[in-house]
Amino acid sequence: MFMETKNNQDYLLSSVKNALRLLRSFSIDEPEKKVTDLASSLGLGKSTVSRLLATLASEGFVYKDPETQKYRLGLTILNLNTIVTSNLEINRESQPVLQKLVNEVGETAHIAVLENMGVVYLNRVECKHPVQILSHIGRRNPLHCTSSGKVILAHQKEEIIEQFFEEGLQKYTMNTIADPDDLRNILKTVKEQRYAVSVEELREGVASVAAPIWDYTGKVMYAVSVVGPVHRMNPHNPALINKVKSAAKEISERLGYWKH
Repeated sequence: MFMETKNNQDYLLSSVKNALRLLRSFSIDEPEKKVTDLASSLGLGKSTVSRLLATLASEGFVYKDPETQKYRLGLTILNLNTIVTSNLEINRESQPVLQKLVNEVGETAHIAVLENMGVVYLNRVECKHPVQILSHIGRRNPLHCTSSGKVILAHQKEEIIEQFFEEGLQKYTMNTIADPDDLRNILKTVKEQRYAVSVEELREGVASVAAPIWDYTGKVMYAVSVVGPVHRMNPHNPALINKVKSAAKEISERLGYWKH
């Protein structure tokens, strides 16, 4: 009886894990998928994926298009997202600062957070003429080729930085910094100057500048950044850099950090 109960528990835990993996497999680049696509990408049987999708659909987590037979995330996800973002202190405190920053520089601004050796975008205020960039809310991007990622990584403990290097530096464009020694030197400079730039390191034609945000404990887990097309924005512009650093300082103070 004990073994049977344990096996049932293991099965349920495995099903929950697979359901979560299934939900996470949808992205802005692939918002809709067929059962066969999901089964192949997750390494699961089609029957298993079909059962998971049916359960998730019954609770509104996914929706099946009757014409294309493809699945996409359901409105329940949107509702949960609203609950999470509305209760994040960083979003509440940064919103007016981001709006002011966008009004001043005329480009899109973001708040990013460190999570599992990557940066995830929590908040975003678009400019009047936004461009398609890889920084929508919930998007996970690499640390080494984004300004937000570099400025957050530069302020972490040495063991965390070394742990990141152990995973390797993937090259995304010709400008991506893939040499560990080069990146280490850049991170030292970033920490000293309290800002980082990225020029076509993750995506061609896109540049950004970011500054660190300190929380009330004195840790840097967030960054504020301005992102725009290279033909319209120069991330090395001192005036732009100062505005981003000023925004980071104001948000840090709103979070309870006063030492600068």
